Parts: sequence; C-alpha cells; structure tokens
Amino acid sequence: MTGTILFVLGVLALAMGLFVFRAIPGVRAYFEYRGKRLITCPETHKAAAVDVAAGQAAVGAFLSEPILRLKQCSRWPERQDCGQECLKQIEVDPENCLVWNIVSHWYQRKKCALCQKPFGELRHLDHAPGLLGPDHKTVEWRELRPEQLPEVFATHSPVCWNCHVTETFRRMYPELVTVREPELKRLR
Repeated sequence: MTGTILFVLGVLALAMGLFVFRAIPGVRAYFEYRGKRLITCPETHKAAAVDVAAGQAAVGAFLSEPILRLKQCSRWPERQDCGQECLKQIEVDPENCLVWNIVSHWYQRKKCALCQKPFGELRHLDHAPGLLGPDHKTVEWRELRPEQLPEVFATHSPVCWNCHVTETFRRMYPELVTVREPELKRLR
C-alpha cells in the first residue's frame, strides 16, 4: 500500500514537473510580449502604437510556438483587417519597440533643458519627466499618444519632473508667481 502511494505521488510530482517545465516558455512569452509597442506601419510607413495579445502568445508558447496577433492598434478600427505585417518588427526585436524602453533610451544621458540636472535611469514608479516644446510649454510624456513620440522627440527638449511642475504652475497661475532677479552677493 505504501509503495503504491509513493508511486502515485512520484507520478504526480513528475506530471507537475513536466507541466511547470512546459509552462515556463508560456510565462516567458507572456512577459516578453506584454506592453505598448511602437512600430512602423508597413502600409503608411508612419509610427503606430500596438498591443500584442500576450495571453494568446503565452498559450501558443505553452503548446509549441508563441502565436503573435495584435490585440490593439492605434490605426484601428479603420484598418482592423490589415495583414498585421508589423508583427515581424516585434518578433525581430521585442525589447526595442516597447514604448517604455524607447522613452528611457531617449532620456538617457540627457540633461533637463531648464535646470541642467542630468537624468538618471527612469523607473516605472517615479514621476514621469516632461518635454519642453518650441512654444516653451511643458508636457508630461505620458500625456502624449505613443505614436506621437518620434515626432515630439525631434522637436522637444527633456525636462525633469520638478521643472515640469514648476513651469505648469507658473503657466496656470501667473498671478501667484513672483519673479525675483537673483541678487549678486556683495564683496565686503
């Protein structure tokens, strides 16, 4: 009786091990393909923001190979029946088309256009930095549609969170801001 129980437990443990071993590629595929991505639309040759159906890719990876399909595209619903040729860009380099990675890379090794403070590594839970436009107004990068980012990065300068908040307050409540010229210290 004890031998039978041990045999059944062994078979169950082996089955669980095989399941977990098979599940690892599915979990990896889910995390690899989730998140907003920026691609170049093969039809228009312009930037488009897409979401891959990460759950479907995970199930495909669990069974054999990840199956990539779009879950959402900034060109939908008008072009929802496209051939989804843009998925080739994601298959080739899934990390470099993630919007977060594109934004992080753009801010890397830059300084705030207003206070000259260098940008460190961007973190998801930190305040989002801003952008200073040609009109001298600041905007948080997250307020923009992802497909706008390539154009905006070409015309705007990076601004730290503190300067963005300060400039936004100054723009919205000019009557509450007193601008004082810096005093030069007198030598005695």
